[in-house]
Amino acid sequence: MTVEKSVFFSKPAVLIAGLVLGASTLAIAHSTQKAALTANPPATLKVADSNEGPSRTSYAPVLKNVLPSVVNISSSKVVKAAHEMDGQQMDPLFRQFFGNGEGPSEAPKDRREKSLGSGVIVSPEGYILTNNHVVDGATEVKVTLSDKREFQAKIVGTDPKTDVAVLKIDASNLKPVTLGDSSKVEVGDTALAIGNPFGVGQTVTRGIISATGRGNLGIEDYEDFIQTDAPINPGNSGGALINDRGELVGINTAILTHGEGSEGIGFAVPVNLARQVMDQILQNGKVVRAYMGILPQDMTPEMAKAFGEKAARGVVVGDVTANSPAQQAGVHRGDILLDVNGKPIVDSNELRMTISLMQPGTDIKLNVLRDGSQREITVKLAEMPTETAMATPDKEDSSKALEGVEVTNLTPNLADRLGLPSASVGVVVTDVDPSSKVADSGLRKGDLIQEVNHEPVKNVSEFQSALKSGGSDPLLLVNRQGRTFFIAA
Repeated sequence: MTVEKSVFFSKPAVLIAGLVLGASTLAIAHSTQKAALTANPPATLKVADSNEGPSRTSYAPVLKNVLPSVVNISSSKVVKAAHEMDGQQMDPLFRQFFGNGEGPSEAPKDRREKSLGSGVIVSPEGYILTNNHVVDGATEVKVTLSDKREFQAKIVGTDPKTDVAVLKIDASNLKPVTLGDSSKVEVGDTALAIGNPFGVGQTVTRGIISATGRGNLGIEDYEDFIQTDAPINPGNSGGALINDRGELVGINTAILTHGEGSEGIGFAVPVNLARQVMDQILQNGKVVRAYMGILPQDMTPEMAKAFGEKAARGVVVGDVTANSPAQQAGVHRGDILLDVNGKPIVDSNELRMTISLMQPGTDIKLNVLRDGSQREITVKLAEMPTETAMATPDKEDSSKALEGVEVTNLTPNLADRLGLPSASVGVVVTDVDPSSKVADSGLRKGDLIQEVNHEPVKNVSEFQSALKSGGSDPLLLVNRQGRTFFIAA
């Protein structure tokens, strides 16, 4: 994350001018007051004693212990320039600078890109936690301690899926931070963010914990963020989020903003997650995640109604991967998972995080609701396999089958384009009116609708018939790029 923004440097000038004006005004007021006191001197002036009365609230004692644990990180990498010799024509605009090919010209040069971030010392041996995006692709990483000592750092390992990286420096007299327990963090707790915002130097900001367990933000693959309103800005990435006892509870990672700086919505990776990632990197050289083999979906009130349930609880199994641990254990598509090892499941993101943090080979007990009755299923987790991408379909002749939706029969060509087995059945969505009610449900062009209210459909005719007999709020089983899930339309 590069922080050299020209717009940033224009703002302090305005602030400094304001301070100058404020100082002049205060000076005039002070001289006027002095003249008045000389003319009418008071009988007695009492100077406040800082030791009198109740003690003031200050985080200085806490920060004195923590600030030496937070470091500044400067990384650099070489960005390759695009050359005309790569087989592409040079843009005419660039010929003004690099020549028109009629004579000697200077080719585009590789450039070195620098970025600034922060990190936290977590062990006396010199291990540092930071964000993956702070050092991603870096050929050189320099760490500066609070006492101004500088060290070249080694990247021990990274995990892009959680945006966590582990560095190592060879240094003595280090002061590691005290690790807290992020599972005990509660909304309303005091939060202090420490880092190097905009490259100005080590800075502390204060706020509260605004939320926990934030996910589905599209920032990382695995998200369980702590949200805070403590100002976090570019350069704070990888810095410490601590509680009022000076314990590390998170690694500052991202902000939600419409401009250049903080708007009071910052996100940190929980320290429990960061610590587990670090432990796996140090022990295995990589992060190994467990895998169950289902596509979980959040249970909405509309889906609960379609499933005949009174309350929206648990998560729905939208798809079960062939030959996966879940399939081998007997988990079915359409099952509702209520809890894992006795712990209730709140949403699909929590389930994904819970499973991914377990070790492959672990046996878990699922409380499953199927056809109105509960049952217990034991699943032996495996190691997470590599995911692959699928193709998108072409538009074919279509017929209207649902208000705002157009579908067509599935052909071998479409099945191939969708990455589906030749034996797949259903109707393909060729268009969704963005102003229709169905558009809000998440149905997309290219989706394959395989069931309506648990009734398989093989063509447009069967689809239309199933809709007519199924009522106004049908439950659709949709296959998208080879994975199925339910949509309450």
